[in-house]
Amino acid sequence: MARRLMIFDDTCRGQDGRAPLTWAWSAGGPLYRGLGRLDEAKGVTSWAEGLAWLAGQTAPIAEVQFWGHGRWGRAMVGGDILDAAALHPDHALNPMLRRIRDNLSGPEALWWWRTCETYGALAGQQFAERWSSFLGCRSAGHTHIIGVWQSGLRGIRPNQKAWWGPEEGLASGTPARPTQARLSSMRAPDTISFLSGTIPERCWR
Repeated sequence: MARRLMIFDDTCRGQDGRAPLTWAWSAGGPLYRGLGRLDEAKGVTSWAEGLAWLAGQTAPIAEVQFWGHGRWGRAMVGGDILDAAALHPDHALNPMLRRIRDNLSGPEALWWWRTCETYGALAGQQFAERWSSFLGCRSAGHTHIIGVWQSGLRGIRPNQKAWWGPEEGLASGTPARPTQARLSSMRAPDTISFLSGTIPERCWR
């Protein structure tokens, strides 16, 4: 049976003045397993560690969620950045991404970035298009800063153009040069809570 997996940033423990969010992300794994939404979760300290764990799965993968920090067009494990550069054949992470792609359960498999603003601004749109097309599956991400509320949830399919506006979620700057994202709120577009384990149909086009 295809598995639903989560990886999370295990480095965010309050150092360098950052909020110690690892405790919340690590608690999310058992909570989601108890709710029947995930099969396994793993904390990681680098993208190489996280992708190697996913690439080593022997059963097909139906869903991957990443819980951690993000910015426009990228996601981070501590200071380790994953962005569209990893899709280039010469990138060190690319072989693991190809193994993960080969083990996905099909085009309806899902990669969900539960990170701040990864799919916001022009960089986020471009990353969304390239990521989903490279993996050959659905992917989703947010255009806002997320927390208890998670706004601007946007889903995209392989070879689909980003259908949301590049200005969505921006508090300052421009789509080409964003400087600050908006906080999530109940009134922001397509908001779910951190307890939501599915993507509403309205978030797809």
